[in-house]
Amino acid sequence: MNLDELYSELTIKTDAKLVLVVLDGLGDIATRSQGFMTPLEAARTPNLDVLAKSGAQGRMIPVAPGITPGSGPGHLGLFGYDPLEFQVGRGVIEALGLGVELKSGDIAARANFCTVDSKGIVTDRRAGRIETKITEELCGLLSRKVKKIGDVEVLVKPGKGHRFVVVFRGKGMEGPLTDADPNREGLKVPEVKPTDAKSVKQKKAAQLVGEFFKQALPVLAGKHPANGFLLRGIAHQPAIPTFEERYGLRPACLAVYPMYKGLAQLVGMKKIEGPQTIAEQFERYVKEYANFDYFFIHYKYTDMYGEDGNCEAKRKAIEEFDAALPILLQKRPTVLAITGDHSTPCAAKGHSWHPQPVLLVSELSGWDKLERFTETGANSGSLGIFPSKFLMRLMQANARMFDKFGA
Repeated sequence: MNLDELYSELTIKTDAKLVLVVLDGLGDIATRSQGFMTPLEAARTPNLDVLAKSGAQGRMIPVAPGITPGSGPGHLGLFGYDPLEFQVGRGVIEALGLGVELKSGDIAARANFCTVDSKGIVTDRRAGRIETKITEELCGLLSRKVKKIGDVEVLVKPGKGHRFVVVFRGKGMEGPLTDADPNREGLKVPEVKPTDAKSVKQKKAAQLVGEFFKQALPVLAGKHPANGFLLRGIAHQPAIPTFEERYGLRPACLAVYPMYKGLAQLVGMKKIEGPQTIAEQFERYVKEYANFDYFFIHYKYTDMYGEDGNCEAKRKAIEEFDAALPILLQKRPTVLAITGDHSTPCAAKGHSWHPQPVLLVSELSGWDKLERFTETGANSGSLGIFPSKFLMRLMQANARMFDKFGA
């Protein structure tokens, strides 16, 4: 019997309510330039402080020590899916989040507009973070100019800000492919290649992506600052068991950005549309409280400012989150977990391998005698350092959802 089978065998049906709140990229590191304070430590968080005095803390490893996760593996781990077993392309996640109904054989890519110079060198990977309205206009232009490549239909759909999705709909294709993204400025956009050199289907998909670049780039020529684009996570949708099948819980998602809606939809969560701020997300949670057993609530801005290397903005984002927290606590769940999907240190200006802090609050969590929720405090918490794929199981245990194992 494997571990998941054991958990399923021990599961008991209850009326518990579980809530996972993810401050994207929450974790950080204390550096000299930051006065040896992380944004979480520097932030004024009176409401998190109150929760810290009734909860257990620890830190989580998203994938494995030293491995830096993308948002997909980071969130799948939080949902209790081993990110090494369930590997999902970022394009699939983003497409689902934007409401694209993927079909068998579809290849999806997460895309964003960028700025390139006359030699094709990427000078800004996010094209100055152009507004969503501009992205919508550019995607409309690409959709009109590049509708089909051979026997494959091309779908281009805008997301938020500089992000969009490209779906290649046809037969005889599969992923994953390598990224058309240098992952930093100062380099050319690399050519997309199969990850399996022997796969005929991957070769066809790679050729189509290459042809798309040839046809789409001239359409953007002369546009500023978005005169180029990058593609990542180019893959097809894999088979994955639903959240309700695994845990017997009716799950819902409250997220603003498409990718996180897509991650939730991938495992069968109900997307609750409408809220645009964390306060609105919490208000909607209160209204929907009776309709679901599990809520995933996502907050993006801690990650965004971490990637910008803006410690002050990341601190303020944490404080804005904290100010809205009392709304959620109007309907206090049986188990509440607050954490990140990974760390995004301001010093790194990107995701990192550092374990992210986690706060778990329930009647059975106990108190670790910690006055605040911080990385430093979490290091000494009773949860210890553990793989994030076990967070869901700890939440279930705190909700009294498991029978005793053995005599």
